[in-house]
Amino acid sequence: MKLQNPLPRLGKRTQLRRLTPADLAAFQSYRQDPEVGKYQGWTAQSDAWAEKFLLEMQGAALFYPGQWLQLGIGELDSNLLIGDIAVCLANDKTHAEIGFSMSPNAQGRGLATDAVCTVIDLIFECTEATQIIGVTDARNLASIKLLERVGMQRSGSAKAIFRGERCVEHTYTVARTNSGGVQ
Repeated sequence: MKLQNPLPRLGKRTQLRRLTPADLAAFQSYRQDPEVGKYQGWTAQSDAWAEKFLLEMQGAALFYPGQWLQLGIGELDSNLLIGDIAVCLANDKTHAEIGFSMSPNAQGRGLATDAVCTVIDLIFECTEATQIIGVTDARNLASIKLLERVGMQRSGSAKAIFRGERCVEHTYTVARTNSGGVQ
């Protein structure tokens, strides 16, 4: 089921690829933006930390159960880093969770939609996962619209505490079809 070398993975308008230390400036540009990080599980970090993280992700195992993997989202033609997608395959390999961050100058152009569709296809092709999950804060309307646009459906909601503040988190899911694609 696993592809030998599935990266880079080309979408219609983006490509999923390994992050590298050469991405430091672009990565830090959007990861330092408070609006980009507002609903994210990560917080802005120093350049030294980010460079170490990019190096780790460059060599991280693809879809290793129980471990988060961060993939770069590059523009299709230029390969310029415009965002990243996190993927975590469950320990039992039955499902994967995804999360995404996009540079402000790449938002509102359909690029995140293309990248999320591409990662969904990649996960279903390279793993045994039968379901992909996305969790988002109910106030993050852009994320909700994107998850719905790619065919994910709300499967639950729960009260949560995020960064010391009460909120509601929505869980969205999409299931593998019998043919292996998205249902």
